[in-house]
Amino acid sequence: MKVKEIMNKAVTESHDIKVRDAAKIMSDGNIGSLILVNQDKIVGIVTDTNILKNINKLDSGVSKVMSKNVITIDENEGIDNAAKIMREKKIKRLPVIRKGKLVGIITATDLIANSEELNEEFFFD
Repeated sequence: MKVKEIMNKAVTESHDIKVRDAAKIMSDGNIGSLILVNQDKIVGIVTDTNILKNINKLDSGVSKVMSKNVITIDENEGIDNAAKIMREKKIKRLPVIRKGKLVGIITATDLIANSEELNEEFFFD
């Protein structure tokens, strides 16, 4: 199964918003992360964990708390590879790209929901 078959819509926002605004967008949308962009380029990701760890910085720019050097995966990769990357990098969210452009996001929850499609070796390696 390919990543594009189970990915969700990624929510993006400008890299120069405040942490407070990012938290509100995430809360209102019931989502765990925002992909931060600058001129359609991914520059970071902010997660609920980033915000909780920096709760005293709500009025700071989100660039102060976001994770930089975002790891991505191509939409045509298999979900086994997505699971391997997420496990090795200890991340729960993986932005999905097509020809260098963001097209979605895959989460640990998506993988669990589709675990019957994961290669058996993933669980025993």
